[in-house]
Amino acid sequence: MAHVAVIVPVLDELAQLPALGSELARLGARAEVVIVDGGSRDGTRAALDRLGLPVVDAPRGRATQMNAGARATSAPTLLFLHADTRLPDGAVDSVAEAIDGGAAGGCFRVRIDSPDPRLAVAAHIINWRARLWASASGDQALFVRRDLFERLGGYRELALCEDLDFVTRLARLGRFTVVDDEVVTSARRWHGHGVARTILLMWTLRLGFRLGVNPTRLARWYRDAR
Repeated sequence: MAHVAVIVPVLDELAQLPALGSELARLGARAEVVIVDGGSRDGTRAALDRLGLPVVDAPRGRATQMNAGARATSAPTLLFLHADTRLPDGAVDSVAEAIDGGAAGGCFRVRIDSPDPRLAVAAHIINWRARLWASASGDQALFVRRDLFERLGGYRELALCEDLDFVTRLARLGRFTVVDDEVVTSARRWHGHGVARTILLMWTLRLGFRLGVNPTRLARWYRDAR
């Protein structure tokens, strides 16, 4: 049995599928892979079938989809991967080494795929923050021991910030580690809505969550600001 299950929630990600398919094929038999479609309408579901990738369907919502993916797999370690994030070579071994070394879970360092120096600084801050405060986002490819994931009841099905909530709860159960290897995540949301504007929005949402603002309200702020 594979030691790590890689779970990828998708919704209308047709443009990402060629790169994602190559990424998952590179993992081979060393990882148990499942893609969770949340009701795509752009042809994603049919394309996944044509590619022969393992897919399960779930109601729309990243937390709901990731929980469904966890239930559809059996490996003792879970790794949650965004469709537009690419893993480094040896990622499965790095995760297994971290878990075998006693970590409850963790994430990778992140690089945002853009030459914009503001995004290089943003990634540096994200990585620094993750090491200091066990605070990570889904772009960093979160991983966790399955038994602890189940003990926590998985992701809480929040409208936004389910990743921040999960990492906070996980860190209370054991050591949260940041793997030295680097994932590369797409800059599409930053470039699509303006780099400075999106950085400010992301930090505002994060601060709001930490201050106890209801995630449903945060989700409305996010939609209205885009």
